Order: sequence, then structure tokens, then C-alpha cells
Amino acid sequence: MKQRNKQNLFPWREDGNFELLIDGKQFFPRMLDAIQNAREYILFENYLIESGSITSKFLDALIEARQRGVVVRLLLDDYGSRELNSRDRQRLIDAKIEHTYYNPFNVKHLIKSLRRDHRKILIIDGTHAFVGGAGVADEFIETKNGVCHWHDVMVQIQGPVLQDWIAVFQHTWNQCHPDDKILLNAPEQKFENGLAGHVVIAKGPHLQEINRSLIKHFRTAERQIWLMTPYFLAAIKIRRELKKAARRGIDVRLILPGHVSDHPWVSKAARGYYHRLLKNGIQIFEYQNRFPHAKIELCDNWVSLGSSNLDRWNQRWNMDANQEVDGSSFAKQVRDMFLADFKQCEQITLEQWKQRPRLHRLREWFWGRFVMLLEQFSRTYQK
Repeated sequence: MKQRNKQNLFPWREDGNFELLIDGKQFFPRMLDAIQNAREYILFENYLIESGSITSKFLDALIEARQRGVVVRLLLDDYGSRELNSRDRQRLIDAKIEHTYYNPFNVKHLIKSLRRDHRKILIIDGTHAFVGGAGVADEFIETKNGVCHWHDVMVQIQGPVLQDWIAVFQHTWNQCHPDDKILLNAPEQKFENGLAGHVVIAKGPHLQEINRSLIKHFRTAERQIWLMTPYFLAAIKIRRELKKAARRGIDVRLILPGHVSDHPWVSKAARGYYHRLLKNGIQIFEYQNRFPHAKIELCDNWVSLGSSNLDRWNQRWNMDANQEVDGSSFAKQVRDMFLADFKQCEQITLEQWKQRPRLHRLREWFWGRFVMLLEQFSRTYQK
């Protein structure tokens, strides 16, 4: 087990139980079942929620829980929930479910409005939590051919680390409700042969536990670094450490979006990094036919997954949270998923990349410069 970082807000906690859930067909039924079996309280924090089939199922389950006396608190990002229609909002009000919209978007206060709650957390009775990158939207459920359009993951968590996830939720909720603060505790849970878990958070440029931990593990990896991210506009320190790792013989592989993306311009800008990454021995795989929305990193037997994208805008303006797990059994779950995903990808080689059309190079250059302007804007106006 690697040396622990004592600078983070939360400690490593042993004896936890962690299960990887892949795609909406796995994690949505598990989350809904947990809500339906809740007895004391439900804490639900999410950036993305849109009216549709899956959201209706969640609202039905949450309202039923409230009717049987369960305390339900919803913390939704105001911008990310903009596609939640008035009917669904009224359902929350009629059911007397405690809910709040984080940082209401206001064009007159544009800079302040850029700060978003990007986390995805569901906590049930302090005994179960679900953390990952998926919002509550129909893009994450099965299509007619049985395949989810957006590929994502969640982790189901049990054990001592639950008290830290409760603390993460409580801190933001209490900031939004200074006159109605909550204080909850998790019942004691320990699992035989359990694994070590660690909660890491990000909140603007001055609190970046997630990035700091990534860099530390990239530097100390002994065999492999595999990661998947939908928006690879990583800070120069991260790109530098990935290249250093590949040069010292570490198996470094990236799964990035191919032609399917919700923000194609980000993928075009990210391709501006390909040449140097490939030249340094990093293997790049572009996912085909689906959008890889998962944010997950595997370094030997260490895993980090959650809501944090590897793009500089996200890391300057968003609140994020990841679950780290240290243990071979969970790492195997993640490794098996990556091996299956590589088969769904097209690998980009250096020789192939050198032969791409000039128009593609021009698009990469244009969107790369646009990203630089965004970065300059962030540096100028970040408080």
C-alpha cells in the first residue's frame, strides 16, 4: 500500500467495500433500489438532472420515500438542472421534499455564476453511497439496441468512508442553508477483507486534492497508468507526468472520445496534444460509437473515479469529488472494464497521426487557441 498523503481534508479509511457499476443499466437500478429501501434519510447531490424517463423514476422513488417518513434532501446545481421542467420542479414542492439549487445562474453576475457544483453523490442512511460521473438523464440509459449512448461508471460504497461523503454533502448544504444546518453521522461499518478508501475533493484553483493526488500516483506508478476522460484539456503538470511515466517504461494509455461527444470542439482541441503524447510513448484510444463520459484513473492497484474531468476550466470553476480505492480486487474490476473498452476503440498511432489532413490540423489549432483564451479569462477573473 502506498504512502498516504497527510495534506488532504479526509484520511484514508480501511475496511471498506467498493463495487464498480458500469453504465446506466447497472447503476440506475441499484440506486433506485437503494432509495426504495431507505429508512432514515437520503442525501442526493447532482450537477446534471434533466426531465425524462429516468428522472421520472427517481422522482417517483424519492416522493414515495418522503411519504413513508424518510428525510430527503436534494442539492442540485442550478445551471446543470436547467432542463428540469416546471412540472418536475412542482412535484418536488408538492411532496415537501427539501431541495435547493446551488448558485442560481445570473447573467448580471456572470463571474460568480461560473462556479458550479459538478459532484454526483447519492447517500442512503449512511450505509450506502453511490459516487461517479453520471447525471440523471436519459443519455445514460439503454437505447433501443440495448446500448447506453453515454458510457459512464459509478461506484457503490460501504464502510467507514461513508462518514466523509456525508461531510462533503453537509458542508455544501449548510452553506446554502445557514439557518437550517444538518449534522448526520454514519453507523459503524467494517468489512472483512475490505479495502482502503479515500475521499478527495476539488473546489477552485486553491483546493485541488484530486489533481495533486493524480500527479503523485503518476510519479510513483510501477506498471501502468490507464485513464478515461471525456475532456482531455489537462494541466501541463499532468501531461508532463504522463509523458515522463511513459518514457520510464510505464504502460500509459488514454481512452478519449472519438467522433461522438457532447462538446466536439473540446475533442478537437485535445487532439492538439496528441503528437507529443504519442511521440513520448503514450497510447491513445478513441472510443467509437458512444460517448465515454466516465472520469476514472487506474495506477497499478490504485483507482480514482468520480466527477472530476481532466480539463482546466472544470478544475478552476467546479466543485468536484472523487473516490480513491487502494486494493487489487477493485483494481481488477476497473482493469477488466478498460480491457473491454479498448476493444471498442480505435487506437491512434504516431505514423497515422502525422498523415492526418491539413483541415484537421487547422481545426486543432483554432480550438486550441480558443482554449488558451478561456484559460486566460479564467486566470484573470478567478477570485
